[in-house]
Amino acid sequence: MSSMSSMNEPASPPRSRYRIDEKARFQPRDLLRHWEALLAILLVLVCAVNGLLLPHFFDPYNLADSTFNFSEKAMIALPMALLIICREIDISVSAIIALASVAMGLANQAGVPPLGLLLVAIATGTACGLLNGALVTRLGLPSIVVTIGSMSLFRGLASVVLGDQAFTQYPEVLGDWGQGYFFDVLPRPFVVWLLAAVVFAVLLHVTRWGRRLYAIGNNPVAARFSGVAVDRYRLALFVLTGAMAGLAAFFLTGRIGSTRPNIAMGWELEIITVVILGGVSIAGGTGSIGGVMLSVLVMGMLTYGLALANIPGIIMTIVVGALLLATIAIPRLLRGRQGAGR
Repeated sequence: MSSMSSMNEPASPPRSRYRIDEKARFQPRDLLRHWEALLAILLVLVCAVNGLLLPHFFDPYNLADSTFNFSEKAMIALPMALLIICREIDISVSAIIALASVAMGLANQAGVPPLGLLLVAIATGTACGLLNGALVTRLGLPSIVVTIGSMSLFRGLASVVLGDQAFTQYPEVLGDWGQGYFFDVLPRPFVVWLLAAVVFAVLLHVTRWGRRLYAIGNNPVAARFSGVAVDRYRLALFVLTGAMAGLAAFFLTGRIGSTRPNIAMGWELEIITVVILGGVSIAGGTGSIGGVMLSVLVMGMLTYGLALANIPGIIMTIVVGALLLATIAIPRLLRGRQGAGR
């Protein structure tokens, strides 16, 4: 009878299944595994708080105009993300903008048409990126040291050419691209950034080229032994970053209508902060274009809100520095706690 009763009793589920179910339960810290989700939540919070405190925050015209303040930086953040994924960095991007803008001013004085000014800006940025990439890949120098040096070189050349003067009287069409709209609604620089982001997303997340970038960032030695031309990829990324800085110089010069020695001063810190905040690991090997785009919007809406509230720009500098430190330190602290808890 005892054997028959034991057969009729329902079998209790194994203990291992309970352990699996407990692990499968959603916990708030699970969001930390999806950085893009955190950024999306942060973007909603920033917009909600600004909307409650500032009555004109959600005005469509104000929102459209706010994109002019970050579109050029966002353009450079795209190739910068690829560079950092490959364990490299370019500190000279703001100085490249200055030198490209000076080259545009000289070309404009020589009578070069607007399309030629665009080509001059991109060519100047490409040449600067090629110099950085050659020094890093051919001589084996650290990219942070090379680009700090070239930052002084490019900014110094721009200052020597300009002195205490400024290039002005650019063609009207340049201003139309720098501060104009498509269909009187969409800011042109913002649309160009969105299109560029789509191209970079496809390049990084769909193509073999992008998969090799992740391989280089995870282990450059193993990637080289697997047949990946590591130095060629790194050189291409520096050139691409320079070219995008030249494109940004074209839009920025058109937006402000002049070239001055301090143009884009300090932008490199904001661009790098946007990339790191977007989930691109400073150690290389991880990151996404979607995260960078969300980070751009978070920083853009935060800056826009501070401007509407008439808060001094130095406060934004403090916020950028704090965000950069936090986005580097917090993930490492969390990994350390998870490792200690095992």
